[in-house]
Amino acid sequence: MSVLPLRSKLRVVQPPAPVLTFEDVWVEYGETVVLERLSLQVALGSFVTLVGPSGVGKSTLLRLVIGLEAPARGRVLLDGEPVGAEPGPDRGAIFHKGSVFPHMTALDNVAFGLDCAGAPLLGRLFGARRRAAVAEAEAMLARVGLKEDRGLYPSQMSDAQRQRLALAQALIARPRVLVLDDPLGGMDPGVRQDLQELIGDLWQGRDLTVMMVTRDIKEAFRLGTRVIALDKRRRDPQAPGRFGATAVYDFVLDRKSPLGMLSEMEAVQEMVDPSPLFSEWPELTP
Repeated sequence: MSVLPLRSKLRVVQPPAPVLTFEDVWVEYGETVVLERLSLQVALGSFVTLVGPSGVGKSTLLRLVIGLEAPARGRVLLDGEPVGAEPGPDRGAIFHKGSVFPHMTALDNVAFGLDCAGAPLLGRLFGARRRAAVAEAEAMLARVGLKEDRGLYPSQMSDAQRQRLALAQALIARPRVLVLDDPLGGMDPGVRQDLQELIGDLWQGRDLTVMMVTRDIKEAFRLGTRVIALDKRRRDPQAPGRFGATAVYDFVLDRKSPLGMLSEMEAVQEMVDPSPLFSEWPELTP
């Protein structure tokens, strides 16, 4: 009886390449260091929430992803290639105050992305292609709960409606990465929870990687499959801008969907003292 070599029965499975990579990233403005020695890999399809004290560089990190900022040192890679010097359709963004066009209706706001992709010179589709774009935009508006509001302008909408519109506008281009800069800040608890569920549903239904800044630690653990805390490891009272922030805690949560229970957060509180890092959230102070 012959025995086959063991290696002939094995299949080597390579881990998936990260969709985003930060390689020893530094961001500096003159003598002020905002981020330093930041090295991260973000897997495809993950939902990463970013927390930390105000002014620590959370929004700056998102701006690196979409190309509005460039690192002073190090590299930011998307699918192994350096991120472009300006935003592209492969990276969507929603900011705290939204990013919709005030002079367009909800329908035109969403269809505009399809117009630009299909007719980059004119910025407008015509005929059958235009009708197809409108139908796709209407379907997206229905997906975010704005089916009956297609003809409204942003000024006629509530804050929650505008953020729903911003989600539709960002997702219509089918980005690989979506960055959210505290999009739910300041909203009423009930409205905030509804939008949390909408964001989670939209993320799960797409091959999408999300990076979201939030000031709410409970929201971070409710939505995220990975929670990264940014803060400064070193401080100089005589020169506050001498040192920058980096990832000081990185919690990978054992689930593949958002909106989980808060047991992970409670376990974290038993392992670390959050008071120096999360001073903004006094309800978490021991």
